[in-house]
Amino acid sequence: MSYFPMFVELKEKKCLIVGGGRIALRKAEALSDFGAEILVEAPEILPEIADVWGVRCRRKAFEDGDVLRQDLVVAATDDAQLNHRVSAACQKADIPVNAVDQTKDCTFIFPAYLKEGEVVAAFSSGGTSPVTAQYLKEQTRSVLTPLVGELAACLGSLRDRMRQCTKTESERKQIYRELFHLGLAQGGISEEEIARIICKYSSLF
Repeated sequence: MSYFPMFVELKEKKCLIVGGGRIALRKAEALSDFGAEILVEAPEILPEIADVWGVRCRRKAFEDGDVLRQDLVVAATDDAQLNHRVSAACQKADIPVNAVDQTKDCTFIFPAYLKEGEVVAAFSSGGTSPVTAQYLKEQTRSVLTPLVGELAACLGSLRDRMRQCTKTESERKQIYRELFHLGLAQGGISEEEIARIICKYSSLF
């Protein structure tokens, strides 16, 4: 069964990663990308993990109670039985958990994703074929560029101004669409061009 693609806010959320190897490093980097407060727990932890923004390290063996008061948990060890134990503790406490490469022990999965500013594109094969998800990610890379992230931020900053200068949602959509495509075509958009296009469509002018 496929997974429902739900985007969640992770900024300052408490996330526990059990495991201290390369897989844990990749998961820590992904969670850090979205502002999570990350605790990595394992008897041995790669030095690089401590350098990831937002990460604290705790060198100890996992105990079931360690999942309590966490918003999200990742079991990223190379021990399938330990990962299953982490998952069981989380599910008992109704805490979302991902057990790497153990789909049956997951209540959520990590997608392949691209992020430019606040714009995120995510791809999933439901855990059945990571190669497929990575293929889709690479195909989208040429479309989701830094410019797209910049334009999204620019258009987002206009929301209050749009409400004041237009009467209908249809007008706002037309303005956003023209600004976006103009920005794509010329690599950005100036304040003068923004004002000109708003004036062209606005019911107040």
